[in-house]
Amino acid sequence: MPEQDFAQIYLATPPEIDLPSFAPKLNAVLGAVPVACLRIALTTIDAALLGRAADQLRDICHRHDVAIVIDDHFRMVEKHGLDGVHLTGGARLVRDARKLLGEEAIVGAYCGSSKHAGMTAAEIGVDYISFGPVGDMGDLGDGSRAAPALFEWWSEIIEVPVVAEGGLDAEVLALIRDNVDFVTFSGEIWQAENPAERAKVLLGILQNT
Repeated sequence: MPEQDFAQIYLATPPEIDLPSFAPKLNAVLGAVPVACLRIALTTIDAALLGRAADQLRDICHRHDVAIVIDDHFRMVEKHGLDGVHLTGGARLVRDARKLLGEEAIVGAYCGSSKHAGMTAAEIGVDYISFGPVGDMGDLGDGSRAAPALFEWWSEIIEVPVVAEGGLDAEVLALIRDNVDFVTFSGEIWQAENPAERAKVLLGILQNT
């Protein structure tokens, strides 16, 4: 993932997608704004469906020089030419993923709002830590949030890159943008009538322009 002076966009797919209609939307977004990574965040456990999605989305991402990772299923990474894995269970499977994928693969971990879980994963050797949700997720989740102060502390103390995700509206982005390396957009972009144009608006907020 390349470095920039402002927080970079890290996309996640919706939990369910129709590949024929989603693929052109993804291609348009990647052509409209700089994106560091796409995460395949599908909820299906159908390996064949995941494999088809991985192959098609990988080809689009790699044409745009964008990394692509998958939620949890690190045994699919090598087979489908992906760049790594995003572990949703914190540090629990970091060692297993790293052992199988090697040092060159991206291994990231989602740690909710837990500073302790983030530090544990960082010590084991992840490439990034993701905290969230940051903003209001309505009835989703248990109501806990990753406060802006967590990102401020992390950016000052810990060298491992930090990602913010969940409920990232304009107000929330303005609070955290200076203390995060990446922001994960999913519904914030895909639910828009024109995802590429929405991505441009969000990029402007990250760049404070």
